[in-house]
Amino acid sequence: MADVAEEAHVSVKTVSRVVNREPGVRRDTELRVRGVIDRIGFMRHDGARILRQGRTQTIALVVEDLANPFYSQISAAVEREARIRQHQLITASAEGSPTRERVVLEGLINRRVDGLVVVPAGERPATDPTVAASGTPIVYVDRPVRGEPCDTVLSDNAGGVRSAVEHLVAFGHRRIALLGDDAEFWTARQRREAFVAIHDQLGLPGDTRIAMGPHTPESLAERLGSWSRERTPVTAVITGNNRVTLAALHAMRRAGVQMGLVGYDDFELADLIEPSVTVVHQDPASIGQKAVLQLFARLLGDESPAQTVVMPTRLIVRESGRLPSSVPVRKAHS
Repeated sequence: MADVAEEAHVSVKTVSRVVNREPGVRRDTELRVRGVIDRIGFMRHDGARILRQGRTQTIALVVEDLANPFYSQISAAVEREARIRQHQLITASAEGSPTRERVVLEGLINRRVDGLVVVPAGERPATDPTVAASGTPIVYVDRPVRGEPCDTVLSDNAGGVRSAVEHLVAFGHRRIALLGDDAEFWTARQRREAFVAIHDQLGLPGDTRIAMGPHTPESLAERLGSWSRERTPVTAVITGNNRVTLAALHAMRRAGVQMGLVGYDDFELADLIEPSVTVVHQDPASIGQKAVLQLFARLLGDESPAQTVVMPTRLIVRESGRLPSSVPVRKAHS
C-alpha cells in the first residue's frame, strides 16, 4: 500500500480509502490510485484486514438438503442480500442429521464466519454450546429450537393447511386425507395438527385420514388405493411438502387412483402437469431474505429481544382441487 501511495503521490490513508471503497476521495485521485494498483498488481491482504477488524465479511447458511428447490430458493435470497452488503456466503448441508449439523457449525465457527442462518436438523436446545461460546449471531429458519428465545423465521403452517382444506371443501370434497412428511420434523407435525383442527372445525364426516412419512412408492400406492376403496372413499389429499407431492402423483398413476390434490410447496412444472397442481406457496425467497436481514441487523449492533416472525403463505389455485369426475386425466406419452 505504501508503494501505491508513493507512485500515485498520495497518502497511505488515501490508498486505504480507495481500496476499502470509503468516501472522501476525489474522483480523479481515485482513478489515479486505481491505475497504479492495476499496474503494479497490488492486492488487498484480507487476512490482515480480518485481524484488524475482527470480521471476515462472510456469513454461512446451513440447510437440510441443498438439492431441495425450497432450500435452494432460500439460499439464493440469502446470497443476494449478502452480496449487496459485500459479504460472501458459505452454504452447507446437514443432511437432516443433528450430528452432522454440529460438525458443520463447528467448522464454520472455526472459519470465523460473522453470522449464521440455520435450518435446524433437530429440535435441539437453542443454547448450542459451540455457537454460544463463539458469540456468533444466528437466525433459525423454517423450524424453531427449544430453550431460550432465538431469532426465528417460520412459515404459517396452520394458515397454509387451512387454505388447502377450505379450497377442497369449496370444490365439494368432504372426505379429505393428509399425506404428511416424517413426523420427526416439526413442520410435519405442525401441518398434521393444523389438518386435524380444521377437519374438526369444519365438521367434516368420519375420522381424519392421515398417513405420515417416510413414504415409499409402494406404501403410497397401497395407502391411496385403500382410501379409494372405502365405503365412503377419500376424494382428495393434501401433501406435506413438494417431495411428498411428487411421490403422491407417481403413486396415483401406479394405483390407478383419481383424487383431488393440493400440495404444500410449489414445484417446477406444477402448472404443466395435467391437471395442473394447486399448491400452498410459502415464498422461500421472502423467508430467506427476512432471515438474512435480521442477521445483518444483529451484526450492525441490534440488541433488541429475539423475535419470531411468521411469514404468510399463499394458495396458488390451479386445476387439481376439483372432484375427480370433473377432471379429465390424460395418459402420459411414452
